[in-house]
Amino acid sequence: MSAVTPNKNEIDIQRLPVNSEEHIFHDWVIKYKKSHILHSICTSAEKCKDLSQEPCLLCLYTRTLDIPHLPEMVFPNNVLTLTHSSGGQIEFNALDALKTVANGKLPIKVACSEEWSESRPPEHLSQKIKPFDWTFSNDYKGTITGPVQVVPTEERINIEKLKEKEKILFYQELMLYEDELHDNGISSCTIKIRVMPSSYFILLRFFLRVDNVMLRVNDTRLYHEFSTNYILREFTNKECAFGDVELPLNVFGNPNVLSPHMPVRTAVNEKLIFGECKPPTEGAADQCSMQSTSKND
Repeated sequence: MSAVTPNKNEIDIQRLPVNSEEHIFHDWVIKYKKSHILHSICTSAEKCKDLSQEPCLLCLYTRTLDIPHLPEMVFPNNVLTLTHSSGGQIEFNALDALKTVANGKLPIKVACSEEWSESRPPEHLSQKIKPFDWTFSNDYKGTITGPVQVVPTEERINIEKLKEKEKILFYQELMLYEDELHDNGISSCTIKIRVMPSSYFILLRFFLRVDNVMLRVNDTRLYHEFSTNYILREFTNKECAFGDVELPLNVFGNPNVLSPHMPVRTAVNEKLIFGECKPPTEGAADQCSMQSTSKND
């Protein structure tokens, strides 16, 4: 039997660059990948018909997610992974974030919501045509694997300490997905990380603006001091009616400005406990920044 020759789309996609970096900071390996947007058509039609074969990314998403539409822009290769020396790991990726989107009746309506739904391409809908959260709201807090204990805590992230000026050893920002809601607003999920000599801080944010209807900001903040064996994780859900925030309209695309003016609806504070962690020694900042690699695949 002759080998199957990949079609042109498959070859082109394989050549698209994936930027990645990996750094070691004390007991942690921090790695990110960043690449192109998810394609809107299947790139391996014959292979994807065979359920025993690994599907293309689009088919993986449509098979895995129980929602009839994907956001306009999904970045499947944008991934942030933090792995502790004990084997515990926390990762942030678009697929797992979209798994938390509700598939059921959604009370948020706008004048052209039906038009928005009908405008989406019919491919891959199968039997999933039913009401779902067309704003793609998620309460994703990261994907935990390995020996990690998650417990409630009264301890809070020391915001004042975060405001102290420290050298930034590493910084990265990744977009997981975004949708303009058929010109009715914006729905986006992003993640940022910065690493300092004494700690690292992560902000995972879902931001929703439905024009003239509502605002929502779901933030997950994670803070770890290298002298401890745990991460503090704080999740907050803020939302309100569009008209409840009395600010100039030109700032309604900036969640950093909007969030302080929005009420907290839900708050969850947790401690993620990993293995034993040795306190950083003098000069450890230099040691941890030396062991790093980066590449363009």
